[in-house]
Amino acid sequence: MTIKAVLFDLDDTLLWDDRSVKEAFEATCAEASKHYDLDPAQLEEAVRREARALYESYETFPFTKMIGINPFEGLWANFTAGEQEEFRKLQALAPSYRKASWTRGLKALGIDDEALGSKLAEQFPAERRSRPIVYEETFEVLDQLKQKYKLLLLTNGSPDLQKEKLAGVPQLAPYFDHIVISGEFGEGKPAASIFHHAMQLLNITADEGVMIGDKLTTDILGSNTVGMRNMWINRHGVERSSDIEPVYEIKSLRDMQAILDSISFI
Repeated sequence: MTIKAVLFDLDDTLLWDDRSVKEAFEATCAEASKHYDLDPAQLEEAVRREARALYESYETFPFTKMIGINPFEGLWANFTAGEQEEFRKLQALAPSYRKASWTRGLKALGIDDEALGSKLAEQFPAERRSRPIVYEETFEVLDQLKQKYKLLLLTNGSPDLQKEKLAGVPQLAPYFDHIVISGEFGEGKPAASIFHHAMQLLNITADEGVMIGDKLTTDILGSNTVGMRNMWINRHGVERSSDIEPVYEIKSLRDMQAILDSISFI
């Protein structure tokens, strides 16, 4: 079967989101260490832990889990877009969530300073926004693929935040024939519905598409569910600990073309 379209995940597939977040934490925690004698790495660990626990305590958590919005995106998202009522609740929660995450993180280290917590809560979003990091091979590979295939971006997340990430790297969006964001669609990967929606936009069958992504639980599980081939990009050699099996495993986007060529002869 000839492959007609390639579907890409965004975060940690084309954009190096983990690194952007890590560097934003490091810069913000370094600022905190100017005010108190603390270990920035310990503060980062504490804030991540407190943010996750707080995030999961909100009534919006089932919705954010379904759409695919993680706690650390909540530390810099504004949630100004999206039609669902839950986005309005998230928009109202966001400022206090950011402040509480940083204030509680400081408290975990024995520092009771709400003013500094507020300052760090505002610094982190600015640090993250200043770091739109792209993998070195992203544009090289998209240039190659654009000549032969339809391209679709299939990303989980809040509409305004995912669009902001794309705006931070303005060269990226024009490569895609369609961009599907879970927060706009109303359901996130691995739901079969969002994959069927993507296939309808591309006018392809499952056999004619390939999904590329870094997350087994969303990109790979979802494409497996609808019978679409996939490639799990595992840049860091993570051991697979689940029973979700990718069709192909790659270490770099540059590995894609040889596999796509081989599929054409199956």
